[in-house]
Formats: sequence, structure tokens, C-alpha cells
Amino acid sequence: MHELVITRNNPLIDPAIHIWGWEIAVYLFLGGFVAGMMMISGYFILTGRTKNTKCSCFLVPIVAIFLLSIGMLALFLDLSYKEHFWRMYVTFQWWSPMSWGAWILFLVYPILIANALIRIPDEIKGKLKLLTNFSEKLNKRPFLIKIIGSASMIVGGLLGTYTGILLSSFVARPAWNNSMLWILFLVSGLSTAAAFVHLVGRDAEERRMLAKADNGFLVAELIIICLILIGFLTSSKVHIQAVNLILGGEYTATFWIFVVFIGIVIPLFIQLLAVNLKIRHTPVAPILVITGGLILRFIIVSMGQNSQWNTAIYDIIK
Repeated sequence: MHELVITRNNPLIDPAIHIWGWEIAVYLFLGGFVAGMMMISGYFILTGRTKNTKCSCFLVPIVAIFLLSIGMLALFLDLSYKEHFWRMYVTFQWWSPMSWGAWILFLVYPILIANALIRIPDEIKGKLKLLTNFSEKLNKRPFLIKIIGSASMIVGGLLGTYTGILLSSFVARPAWNNSMLWILFLVSGLSTAAAFVHLVGRDAEERRMLAKADNGFLVAELIIICLILIGFLTSSKVHIQAVNLILGGEYTATFWIFVVFIGIVIPLFIQLLAVNLKIRHTPVAPILVITGGLILRFIIVSMGQNSQWNTAIYDIIK
């Protein structure tokens, strides 16, 4: 007989031994943010909005490259063994969310660059003749533009989905172990991206369309949050204990005030008035949506690290 004592500090049952900090929350937020931007930009390309010189699809990929680079830097800073990060790209493991994420991110950059090259800004056309010539040749082949748009939507969707699956795969953390977390992160990423495009867009019709879309995303977020809460409350005791962190526990006020009320309900109310021409469009609602999306990631990451299975002792008899 051999006795094996397994506790929460044993990596055999707890893959989240390394305590994640703010870097992971920032990475997850920016990853979802960029995913939403890619899907919106891809949709604009597929619907022929590239003919409109005021289309945000020309600005979004440039901003997305910058933001994703910050997110990747945050992820790199959190790595325990930074010198070994390259090993993720010499293999592919079908069962590993980390492996999927690494290769999805590998595809994101070339798609964003191709997206940005559809139209070179007038200010730099004369200075970058090689890129300008490439852009002109690209625009003479509409089927390539469609491929870029489709790839942007597909890979953007995969990126947004991955950010949620990455956490839900950690079964040792009950607050993360939810099959709907990826849907919440994907919709939240779309919502923050729509809010951003609504904020910076130069075309009035486009801004109104994004505000309407964001209203749909915000309503979907509320529904998904309700379903997740119901799922936790009707699950095992340890999952009920995990969700109690936002139902009377230490994260209750932060979650319901800053994520639900300020990050979803208030901007939804403001944007409903705006799209129905009751008030003018203001930057207040988009800023609140983006802030709420960031706080949501911080709360979920922190909740996961403060929820755990009880210490267990197993007897293995050979």
C-alpha cells in the first residue's frame, strides 16, 4: 500500500499554482478587446465599407496591433521562465489551451497587418512607396480583400473564445470552471470593441450602428451573467462557495457596482436614448463600457485565485 497525500499546493491537481497578477487580467482584457476589433473590422470589410474613406476599419487594425503588443508584453512579464517562451512554437498540443492560444496569437499579427494595408493613410503614402504599391495591388483583387475580412472575423472569434477557455480549463479553481465563461469573454470583447469604435469613429452612421450593436452585446452580457450565476448556484457546494464571492462576499460591491451597474446598465440606458435620438451621442457610455470590461477581468482572475477545492487525501492502492 502506498499513501499519496494531495493538497491544493500539489501541482497534480492544481495547475494554477503560480499566482497570477495584474498582468494576466490586462492580457485577457486586451486579448478580448483586440478579438472584438478584428471581428468588427472583418465585418466592415466583408460588407464593402472599405469604399468609405472614413471607415474605422482602417484605424482599428493599427490600434489593435499596438494594444495586442501591450497585452503580449504583460503576458511575458508574468511568465516564470521567460527564456523558454519560444518552446510554445516548436510543438502543438491539441489538448492544451495554452498551445492553441500561442498559435492563434501567431496568426493574429499577419492578419492585422494585412488588414491595415488595405488602405495606407494619405499622410504616409509618399514616404512608404513599397507598402503603397502593395496596397494598390491588393485593392485590385477583391477576392483577397474578402479573404482578409473573413480571416479577421474567424481568427478574432477564436482569440476571443480562447481568453475564456484558458481560465475555464483550470478545474482546480471553481470560480473559473464554468462552461459559459468563454461566451462571456467573447461578448464582452465585442462590447468593448464596439464601444471603442463608437468612441473614435468619424462616420456618424457607423457610430450609430456600433452603438446599436453594443446595446445588443450589453443585453447579452446581462443574460450570460445571469445564466452563469444560476449555473453556479445549482452546482456543487464548492461552486456555490465560489460564486458567493460576488453574492455577499468580498467582490460583491465591486462586481455589481462597477461591472454590472456602471459598466453595463448605465451605458445601455445612455446608448438606448442616443440611438433613439433622445440625446446626443457622448463618449461617456463607451468609456464606461471599456472600463467595466477591464474590471470584469480583474475580478474574475482574482476570484479564481481565491476559490479552491478543499484539501483532499486519496489512498492509492496498488
